[in-house]
Amino acid sequence: MAYDRELAERIRGAISGVEGVQEKAMFGGLAFLVDGHMAIAAGGKGHLMARVDPADGMDLVERPGVHLMEMGGRSMTGWLHVDQSAVDTETALSEWVDRGVTYVRTLPPKAAAKKPMGRKPRA
Repeated sequence: MAYDRELAERIRGAISGVEGVQEKAMFGGLAFLVDGHMAIAAGGKGHLMARVDPADGMDLVERPGVHLMEMGGRSMTGWLHVDQSAVDTETALSEWVDRGVTYVRTLPPKAAAKKPMGRKPRA
């Protein structure tokens, strides 16, 4: 499924000014990484995936339209699926973007990925 381009533009606006941001296609969406860590991602139909402090995850799912992210049949407390209804205002969206950025800033920066070396031709 393609990501919601309007939501991606809204996220770009909310995350502008943050240093170390990169965009990357991931999980069928458009992820916004900070220092190599995914902070937030635009998904399809206006929903987003937010990276949060795992200690806060269970409290946050008490909010309407917020669910634990599931991947491979496993719930992930530090990753939340946030419905479009929960990010319908710029204030609400900014809160999720800020939460994601704030959490990933506590993580050590990821080292740049090494490019795989090509096979050496046989002599």
